[in-house]
Amino acid sequence: MTGPHEERPVGRVRFMDAQRVNLDGFAVENPELGLVALASPYDPEPGLVVEDGVVVEMDGVRADEFDSVDAFIAAHGLDLAVAAEAMALPDVALARMMVDPGVPRAEVVRLCAGTTPAKLARVLALLRPAELVMAMTKLRARRTPSNQAHVTNRLDDPLLLAADAATAAAFGFRELETTVPVLADAPSNAVAVSIGAAVGSPGVLVQCSVEEALELELGLRGFVSYAETVSLYGTEQVFTDGDDTPWSKAFLTGAYASRGIKMRVSSGAGAEVLMGGAERRSMLYLESRCVSLARAMGAQGVQNGGIDGASVAGAVPRGVRELMAENVMVMARNLESCSGNDALMSESDVRRTSRTLPIFLAGSDFVCSGFGSIQRYDNMFGPSNWNAEDVDDYLAMQRDWGVDGGLRTADPADIAALRERAAQAVRAVYEWFGLADFTDEQVAAAVDAAGSKDLAPGDPVAVTHAARTIRETGLTMADVVTALYETGFEPEAERLLDMLKVRVAGDCLQTAAILTPDMRVLSLVTDPNDYSGPGTGYEPSPERQAEIDAIRQQRSVEDLRREQAAHARDALRPAGPAAQGGDPREVVIGVSPATGRDIWVTLSGLPVVDVLRELLAGLEEEGCTARIVRFADTIDLGMIGLSAARLAGSGIGIGLQAKGTALIHRRDLAPLANLELYSIAPVLSAADYRLMGVNAGRHAKGGAPEPARNPYTDEAIEARYHTKVVSLVAIERAHCRPGALPEELVL
Repeated sequence: MTGPHEERPVGRVRFMDAQRVNLDGFAVENPELGLVALASPYDPEPGLVVEDGVVVEMDGVRADEFDSVDAFIAAHGLDLAVAAEAMALPDVALARMMVDPGVPRAEVVRLCAGTTPAKLARVLALLRPAELVMAMTKLRARRTPSNQAHVTNRLDDPLLLAADAATAAAFGFRELETTVPVLADAPSNAVAVSIGAAVGSPGVLVQCSVEEALELELGLRGFVSYAETVSLYGTEQVFTDGDDTPWSKAFLTGAYASRGIKMRVSSGAGAEVLMGGAERRSMLYLESRCVSLARAMGAQGVQNGGIDGASVAGAVPRGVRELMAENVMVMARNLESCSGNDALMSESDVRRTSRTLPIFLAGSDFVCSGFGSIQRYDNMFGPSNWNAEDVDDYLAMQRDWGVDGGLRTADPADIAALRERAAQAVRAVYEWFGLADFTDEQVAAAVDAAGSKDLAPGDPVAVTHAARTIRETGLTMADVVTALYETGFEPEAERLLDMLKVRVAGDCLQTAAILTPDMRVLSLVTDPNDYSGPGTGYEPSPERQAEIDAIRQQRSVEDLRREQAAHARDALRPAGPAAQGGDPREVVIGVSPATGRDIWVTLSGLPVVDVLRELLAGLEEEGCTARIVRFADTIDLGMIGLSAARLAGSGIGIGLQAKGTALIHRRDLAPLANLELYSIAPVLSAADYRLMGVNAGRHAKGGAPEPARNPYTDEAIEARYHTKVVSLVAIERAHCRPGALPEELVL
């Protein structure tokens, strides 16, 4: 509604206002509130003073005025052996080293180890978007990119969790993260997702993101194999609001590592702003403090790039650029980067893609720190930037760019089988321990479900009871392994046992560690990023490239031949050479070379013979006679229509390509001219073809009918059908014989 003195916007503006991007919030830059992305006038000047091997001043703050964040970084987060050299470098010089393929990654990492938070933030702020892509390509720790999925649901249903975990593993995710709408359900969720992951693939790491003490307990029992929800903040106030300090977080980090559990910390722009503790600093500077803390406390990596605060960062100018700079900052500190994309920063599909695409192209240790492999409504973290609704889009993006984004196309039949086995495995384990009894109907529903809304309401306390039993009876993953063995799921038992062995060996504690399906560790140590310019670094192997290319929607000419052959009929038969007509009311329908040979169905799905019958019926309505003639010497629709018109007694012809495009031609027109044209074959109906027959008859009688027009559609016709058109044209071309005489057909 408009106010009494406001004018109603014009239609074009009303239309723009209705677009989804206007559901987003956009903030005016305000350093006083911390609503500034890359540089605040209140950010400190970089500086470092070291006396007798001790930091006495950092970024303009004397040691006796350090807060807990400064104190921890100064004590544990700087390589003082290189600090003087690094801090003396001009900001632009270090920024150029990050981008320059000729400067080894190791040299950049060496220097960045000696930079203070303010120094590194200022350097990253200099990188333009394309330069961030170059820096990320070179600086990520692991050579081989990967991806992480969220697997949750509104009901904490164990059968659905297992089926969805197996599905996510089948699509190539190497880490699966679950959480709960009900905290007490966590042990059940961890068990279900771990079993489902083991069904889908060996070597998939699993996390259950809950309250820190419970999450650690789940890790100690072997139910999860990594953690990443040890949250860091860039100001002391926000730390203490949560009853935490850098030292308590460091202790928790060490607790995970001591049990062979992979872990990284979580931070990201916007958190301090949301909690009212940004202290007028820029988001990038505060995140630089967090990343310095992560390095200081010995974490393997950082999950950042906004995370829960991504929409806050995205609301300010250059905010999305800041999110990527956070990820590059982690890489420059020689840590694993789990690079955001796990929080829905926008309701605009364009903005969502814009936020991810540079990271996707550059490659990251984990392109998404939680791709919602389930539907939006089932994501208990909140909708991700990418969700189950977007899987096919993401796979197509990989194919479009020839880029490895960590995923692969899973065969629909394989998905069905894996979901069935995962649900049955969880059913067997839960029955073995007396946790719950699931019916055949519940298993079948979970296997088939697209999400939890497809499940019938169950016992609302059954999952909580199962989780409480798991916790109170002291069950461990070793017990689950035994149950799987005893109930006939030996391969899955072996896979989970292998995961426990990895914990003992400690190989997953290497920076940026993931496990391949053959249980090899890929990490900074075993698979270091060696990009140094064109022709170097990670490139998908031919086998991996074939996986990337082979999306389930692709079709070859042979696929199309098989589809067409299924509709073959003998209704259109040759009747000898076509002669010149003499009847002034005769209209000739000219068809293309493959019509009634290898092509039987048009792009709209109408059988070719039905299209011909509609054209004939329209001509009959106007009292005209008709012949059908195949022209095998050309596939050009204009020439087919013109040749038909020249044979017709009336001088009017209809040209029809087997794919469905059609026109009305007259014998005295140029080949590229016509009276009427249907160019968008996929949207044409039987009524449209009948109308063309009617109008051709009226032209034959000397009339001037209102031209038939292509039906309107918002659909991206070219994107959907042009590849099929290429195949159809190839089939037509194979039947084309230069100099061939026209052939009359009977229907």
